[in-house]
Amino acid sequence: MFFTFFKIGLFTLGGGYAMIPLIEKEVVDNHKWMTREELLDVIAIAQSCPGVFAINVSTFVGYKLNKTRGAVCTSLGTALPSFIIILLIAMFFRQFQDNPVVAAMFRGIRPAVVALIAVPTFNMARNARVGWANCWIPVAGALAIWAFGVSPIAIILIAGLGGWLYGRYIQPTE
Repeated sequence: MFFTFFKIGLFTLGGGYAMIPLIEKEVVDNHKWMTREELLDVIAIAQSCPGVFAINVSTFVGYKLNKTRGAVCTSLGTALPSFIIILLIAMFFRQFQDNPVVAAMFRGIRPAVVALIAVPTFNMARNARVGWANCWIPVAGALAIWAFGVSPIAIILIAGLGGWLYGRYIQPTE
């Protein structure tokens, strides 16, 4: 488990959301530690918990597999590569920060990071059955945060209340 999450942790460009495809491939496809639905639930829970998203996901996966030992093992596996990489960058970055080649590399990484975040977002939406009838909800939430400065916590609470009201009074037809 440690080496699986260490390998995932090596590819942290873009943060935890960029790691979702790697986590899904390893946890669901390669090792079959969880189903896609279980991983989607873990991702939803990890998003609502304080702390680093990738660490939260790895902790929940590790705990499911081997309780506290598994949680510690997978959390360390996820965090250590980032720690080591940041430490190395901090040690040598001052020497290269004004180098045009290094600056160009960082500019080139940005679009790749956007793609690494966008792909799992669309995959999660599909797995969560977000379709044309209800895709306005995340769009409206994002616009409210961006354009009007609404607190993300308020959006989460409103969405939770809306989901509860929908499930309680409208009864989905499936």
